[in-house]
Amino acid sequence: MLNVLRNFIAELTGETAPRQFGDDDHRLAAAALLYHVVAVDGDVAEAERVRLHELLKARYSLDEEATDDLVRAAVEADDEAVDFYRFTSVLKAQLDEIDREQIVAMMWDLVYADGRLTEFEDNAIWRVADLLGVSGRSRLRLKKIVQSGGSAVDTLVPPKE
Repeated sequence: MLNVLRNFIAELTGETAPRQFGDDDHRLAAAALLYHVVAVDGDVAEAERVRLHELLKARYSLDEEATDDLVRAAVEADDEAVDFYRFTSVLKAQLDEIDREQIVAMMWDLVYADGRLTEFEDNAIWRVADLLGVSGRSRLRLKKIVQSGGSAVDTLVPPKE
């Protein structure tokens, strides 16, 4: 609530509110890719929105307000992006292989949140995984875990700070 008031006052005075998640923040890069994968089919279902919020909150140990801010920043970043490289380069530089695989696991978890996988979602995950250096074998293994009822949150290791 305090951030909403701060942002409102900043808009009135012409000042820009400080961004909590910068362009080089791996949390923003991951969130933008996660948002993209559910939006790529042209329809972001409510179940996908809810699951995105849950995954980001759990993965990065954020409160509700910070999670909402991260999702808003991710939507904006995805809208501005021309390709995946802007995000995957940040993730590849800052995260180890296990953390990058966990991003892919979260993508699978998200696309199945609405009960169906489209060819657009499948293709986006394939391309992102490739750019992240996640092997095809690992990508498919993660897909099977999620398909069989496993959750990306259950398999996540807390990120290194």
